[in-house]
Amino acid sequence: MSNKIREWLDAKAKYRLSDTQIQMARELGMNPKKLGRIANHEQEIWKSPLPDFIEHIYFKRFKKERPDVVTRLK
Repeated sequence: MSNKIREWLDAKAKYRLSDTQIQMARELGMNPKKLGRIANHEQEIWKSPLPDFIEHIYFKRFKKERPDVVTRLK
């Protein structure tokens, strides 16, 4: 298993993201090491939770709710 996939699996577990949200983040070109900067909605109340943020940005860029085909990381 490559390091990049391992990083995404770790981020999935740490931030409690679904396979769909991980795929969205990957398609958006997000870095799994830097998700912690986005995921501090408890400290900075004006931020939305990470899963909501990923879904919002994905819709804004691709004009669809979710990817057509969702593949699981292995």
